[in-house]
Amino acid sequence: MAILIDPPLWPAHGTVFSHLVSDESLEELRAFARDAGLPERAFDRDHYDVPERRYADLVARGAVPVAATELVRRLVRSGLRVPARQRPEKLDGILAAAWSKLVPESPSTGHGLILRWSEEHRHYHDRTHLLAVLRALDLLARAGEPVGGLPRAPWLAAWFHDAVYRGSAGRDEEDSADLAVRTLAAAGLHAAEVDETARLVLLTAHHRPDPADPAGLLLSDADLEVLGRTPAEYARYAAAVRRDYAHVPDAPFASGRAAVLGSLLSSDELYGTGTARGLWEDRARGNLRSELLRLGGGPPAP
Repeated sequence: MAILIDPPLWPAHGTVFSHLVSDESLEELRAFARDAGLPERAFDRDHYDVPERRYADLVARGAVPVAATELVRRLVRSGLRVPARQRPEKLDGILAAAWSKLVPESPSTGHGLILRWSEEHRHYHDRTHLLAVLRALDLLARAGEPVGGLPRAPWLAAWFHDAVYRGSAGRDEEDSADLAVRTLAAAGLHAAEVDETARLVLLTAHHRPDPADPAGLLLSDADLEVLGRTPAEYARYAAAVRRDYAHVPDAPFASGRAAVLGSLLSSDELYGTGTARGLWEDRARGNLRSELLRLGGGPPAP
């Protein structure tokens, strides 16, 4: 575990900057930055930008000097690297293009949804999550998983499944489904496609689709893809979920979160499609058990 810094090579604002990262955890990086007196505004999702004048001091405080290529390599290997496509300044264009391909007849609807997913109170349930679900759907479909009789519906449901997000489990899904019905009907989509989209949105409240429901299996697996990421990426997801529920005190949050994790682990299989099980099942169970133990939830389910 180390704090790494590359040479001051990156010009901006009349000076040159270094990048300061951790190859282990963002918590370690933030703690080092606080102790060094770095301003929070210098943090950019997976690193701090630090001016050349601070380089020697940060090295003296324990930051390990490495080449820029080595810093990037170790940041990627840690799982903490935020790809360019996931950065907010890139996401709007990527998502707008995805919506235009899905529903070319109503670009304004896509714009309104992107604004919803960009609300400031969102930490995990944001545009990055939306893009991840859309890409997981694409991955599963390319692997040959069936998409159901209305092939746009899982992707439409992904766009709407957290479109209303206030941190109220169950109610958010109901309100999001209602929004889907109103919005898609007004955009001129057929009633059957509107109804199927709303049905799928409601499934994301529990992620227990019927085994004979290919569209439900596809969407649920895509929404739970995050559980099967690397431990570092999963830790970032769990921290973002906690920020989403910052209004809930620690003890009740831990209790409620442990109940959710326990419920997931009690399932014979977390994922309903063979592709998702092969890609994510084992690592997801390990991540869930580790988080449950950190929350004080006792021995994990076998």
